[in-house]
Amino acid sequence: MTGGEIFNEMMRRHGVEQIFGYPGGAILPVYDAIHESKDFNFTLPRHEQGGGHMAEGYARATGKPGVCVVTSGPGATNMVTPLQDALMDGTPLVVFTGQVPTSAMGSDAFQEADVIGITRPCTKWNVLVKHIEELPRRINEAFHVATTGRPGPVLVDLPKDVTAPVLKNIPEVRPRLAHRSMREETRRSATFRSGDVAIDDDLLPRVAEMISRAKRPIIYAGQGCIQSPRGVEMLRKLAETANVPVTTTLQGMGAFDELHPLSLHMLGMHGSAYANLAMQSADVVIALGARFDDRVTGNLAQFAPGTKENGGGIVHFEISPKNCNKVVHCDEIVIGDVGENIEDMLPHVRASPRLEWFKQLADWKRDYAFAYTPAKDGKIMPQTILEEIDRQLAHRKEDAYFTTGVGQHQMWAAQFIRWRHPRTFITSGGSGTMGFGVPSAIGAKLGLGKDKIVIDIDGDASYSMTMQEMLTAAEYQIGVKILVLNNNFQGMVKQWQDLFYEERHSGTPMVNPDFAKVADAMGCTGLRLDHADDVTRVVEEFLACEGPVVLDAIVEKEEHVYPMVPAGKALDEMVYGPAIGRGARRS
Repeated sequence: MTGGEIFNEMMRRHGVEQIFGYPGGAILPVYDAIHESKDFNFTLPRHEQGGGHMAEGYARATGKPGVCVVTSGPGATNMVTPLQDALMDGTPLVVFTGQVPTSAMGSDAFQEADVIGITRPCTKWNVLVKHIEELPRRINEAFHVATTGRPGPVLVDLPKDVTAPVLKNIPEVRPRLAHRSMREETRRSATFRSGDVAIDDDLLPRVAEMISRAKRPIIYAGQGCIQSPRGVEMLRKLAETANVPVTTTLQGMGAFDELHPLSLHMLGMHGSAYANLAMQSADVVIALGARFDDRVTGNLAQFAPGTKENGGGIVHFEISPKNCNKVVHCDEIVIGDVGENIEDMLPHVRASPRLEWFKQLADWKRDYAFAYTPAKDGKIMPQTILEEIDRQLAHRKEDAYFTTGVGQHQMWAAQFIRWRHPRTFITSGGSGTMGFGVPSAIGAKLGLGKDKIVIDIDGDASYSMTMQEMLTAAEYQIGVKILVLNNNFQGMVKQWQDLFYEERHSGTPMVNPDFAKVADAMGCTGLRLDHADDVTRVVEEFLACEGPVVLDAIVEKEEHVYPMVPAGKALDEMVYGPAIGRGARRS
């Protein structure tokens, strides 16, 4: 077999069903070998970055690693943004890049780039394959590293004189984890102290006792609950067994049914006021598969002050030791798979009615629910469209998956759609990548199949960055639905300019085309919505449309996302806006 044929065989052995990529000279031996392969589906994006986000969407929706194959030089460098995005959000991604022959490396050959050096900071692991004999082992290692411990992106750089030559037979090889950086500690009931991981037989009973004695506990659940094989199930069992309310991160949405009476919805900068107030008032915080992102904690010095009172504390269940005590110092740390460790702890947990705590939470939920001021004169509030989509899909929520771009529309989606099932909300969190929505929706749809609905909730600025990928959707007839909340602004940046820069809109106004007509020109269905009276009818048409469709919704441009925790403020120092509550204060 040639190196390219070995690549094809290794994809088959790893059960790869979908590959995204863009060909070029240095990677042609691989593309020639996979031509019309019966082992997997291949999708060509219109830009390598789009292919990377498609692979992310596929991975997030299915739980399987996303795979990309691109060429050297600019093909590889165009993958940097998806790699960084996947690293920040813990998405399993395996990227193969072409490279000039080893004999030409270092000579500034055509389309040469130091891909290993460039991508080292934005990958979990990367490697340059120097000899065809090591190709099978390196591919095995790549899939192992991408999918074990906290998932993440890996990159394998393939010189042309590795993929073109012939190897007589492929050995049966397993990953040889020679590097400490490639190992992930996944032992159950292990604790983290002073940089070391150690078995602690008393850890889980001790943590269970802390939870059982708490008067105002809260569970803070992240994406680790979704990535754990039994994390979602165990999260629900813990909440119900211990009688503890649950708030989730942006990436953890769907891990806990938001219609459950214990749900406090999302917390953080634009999270629910009641979740933020509860976090600040809690005496015990149980962090499950979350990493204390700055958009969650607000001012670190003032984060969760109640845990420092009356013998409370913070407990962190985490699979990756490097995320422990990185941002917030925790009183107890449980290393390993979050679902397995919760399961082991549950027999030690006791329930408590906590009547006073739940009365306080109920008051906050009543007084400070997500709200907005209705528009007048036929104008459309963006939240109205999202509420209508949520209403029309309420009977089949388990079949509806959403992606987003980044900005106001992303936060309104988090606030005004009720998230009930894991993996149904796919968004760029840590990296905040505008343009993520369209390609990730395409990847998710390819992974989920025809029976699932995939909707991208986008803003006009984010959509403009990757809208060319609707050509991919049209070519392959991938039935994604794109909602563009169009306010002719970079909305979130405008909001900050309105609030903190005396409304100096430097660089944020946008002149957009008619996105519906552009969609028609690309071979998709284009719809337009510009009057409040038409919201129900047009949303119904949008959801019923077969094939790829773009809905250009002209929305009120002066609307802000509330509540909002300003930079440098504590979670309970929120700006509530004109429609939410009466200005709550932590009690």
